[in-house]
Formats: sequence, C-alpha cells, structure tokens
Amino acid sequence: MAPGGTGRGTGTEMVEKKAGLNRMLALEMGRVTERAAVCSALWVGRGDEKSADQAAVDAMRKELNVLDIDGTVVIGEGERDEAPMLYIGEKVGTGKGPKVDIALDPLEGTTLTAKAMPNAMAVLAAAEGGTLLNAPDTYMDKIAIGGGFPEGLIDLDATPAENIKALAKAKKTDVSEITVCILDRPRHAELIRAVREVGARVTLITDGDIAGVIATTDPETGVDLYMGVGGAPEGVLAAAALRCIGGQMQGRLVTSSEEQKARAAKMGVKDFNKKYDHTEMASGDVIFAATGVTDGWLLDGIHHRDGGVTTHTIVMRSATGTVRRLKSFHAYLDKFQ
Repeated sequence: MAPGGTGRGTGTEMVEKKAGLNRMLALEMGRVTERAAVCSALWVGRGDEKSADQAAVDAMRKELNVLDIDGTVVIGEGERDEAPMLYIGEKVGTGKGPKVDIALDPLEGTTLTAKAMPNAMAVLAAAEGGTLLNAPDTYMDKIAIGGGFPEGLIDLDATPAENIKALAKAKKTDVSEITVCILDRPRHAELIRAVREVGARVTLITDGDIAGVIATTDPETGVDLYMGVGGAPEGVLAAAALRCIGGQMQGRLVTSSEEQKARAAKMGVKDFNKKYDHTEMASGDVIFAATGVTDGWLLDGIHHRDGGVTTHTIVMRSATGTVRRLKSFHAYLDKFQ
C-alpha cells in the first residue's frame, strides 16, 4: 500500500493545516485494536462466533478506558447479530482528555474468525467530537475506489456498467482488467450479473466489507472497485479509512422496516435518500486503526511464537496523511487476558 501523502489521495483529504487530535492518540488507538485482536484470536477456528466477539469487546473496552479521552461510542456493536455490545452512547476513556467520537467493530468478521478464514480484524476509528456520522444499525448501499482519480468519477446512482467503464477509462485500461469486490449475498445476484455482463471480473467475499473497501486503495490486492449493500456502521469505518489513505466512497442508507426507520430517525437521520460521500461520513481529524486477526489483504493475522504472539497493525491519520504499519511481538500472552 502506498504510504500517505505520496499522491494516492486528493490534496485536501490527505493534508489538513489544523489537527484536532493529539498525534500520540493514533498510536494509542493501535494498542486498542492490538489487544482486541490478540484476545479474539484465541477463538480462531473454534466455531464460536459469540465467544470470539465477546473476547474482542471486553479487551477493546478495557484498553479504551485507560486512555485520557472523553470518548463516546457513536458506532458500536450492532443489535443485528445479538452480540455483546460496546453500545452506542457508551462513555469510554478517563474523561480527562478531548471529546472524541469512537466508531468500532471489535471483531470485523466474527464468522471469518470462527471458521479461520481470511480478513478478520479488529477495527477502530476516532475523530473529533461530532464529526462521525451516527449511522444506525441498518444497511448501506456503497461504492468505493482508491485514490488518485478525478473527483466524482464514480456515482452510486450510475449503473454498474457506467462506473466500471469510467474507472477503466481513468486507469487507461480495458474493462476486462477491472476487478470488482462484492459481498457474496443473494441480494447481489443482479449486481454480479451486471458486472460480469460488461466484461469485468468479480471477487466475492463472504464477510468483511471494511477490508473490501480498503482493498481498492492497494494495487497488490487486485481490487479496483467495491460495490454492494453491507452494514451502515461498517460503511462509516471504511469511510474513515479512506479519509486517511485517500480514495472515493459514496453510501446511502437502506432500511427494510418502519422500526429501522424510526431508529435511524432517533439517531438524527432525516433524509433517507441522501447520498453521503466519505468526507460527510467521517469529517474533521480522523484516526483509523486496525489489527489483523487472521491473515488477509490488508494485514497479517495473529501468529503464535515462543513466549508470545506477533501482531500486524495499521494506523492512519487524516490530518497528516500518515500511514504506519506496525509489526510487533508481544511477550507473555497471559497479559492480554
């Protein structure tokens, strides 16, 4: 992945003159995701999604609560999976520092972890208070590409063929060389057909659409474009990452019941047809951190070594465009319990 500030993103989203968060907080957020990843990794391949998620939640909460921040969880564990929560509105940190919005997915890919499949990771975004979209636990229609392209190249309201052709033209390549990442769900049958009909390739993923969106920023993944409907909270986390590393993304909330609409309205959503771009979903000074649980596109997973484990973490910040990859050895695994 290209380091931040080397032309992968657009100038305004990669460098901001005024930073709102202490730069050391970025590294502290990396410690939070490391702890969650190490603890959930004890459940890799054991077929127990809830225990893996519980381990990640407990570890992430414990580590967040020692930070000198006045933090509020604005995107937490969803009700949809009946999983243990770091709930929306929960206060985290010592309360002595800056006001910080927290969006998190303690274990992005509970099923991936339970089945020892690729791309499971612990994910966290932090931003100045009031600058992260308080997305309800509904779905979101999404489209995303990496950085270095003209603004407005893709559009959620355009057809798959139009978006693919526009991207191929910008990349100066043939449509047949474009690869689109899509969640493997029955609801995407028509989208998959349309992508293949225009001549592009499809890479299907079973879970983990945060990784799918971020994959568009890294040529080594082979993913050029992300499309499809996934979780709205995951959409905001992916948008936070693109704010830091560069790229374009649009999303629109998708509700399937009056109950979902009522919950979304309670969280401040007024226009259910609104098309958000990534700068609206995650504005201000944004920090994004993720640590791999299983090996994947973005990160290596947790690997056991004599006396401890190794972790692979990425920490990014929008104010400077800095992207840090941290490979660490942690002695004495019992200290993470």
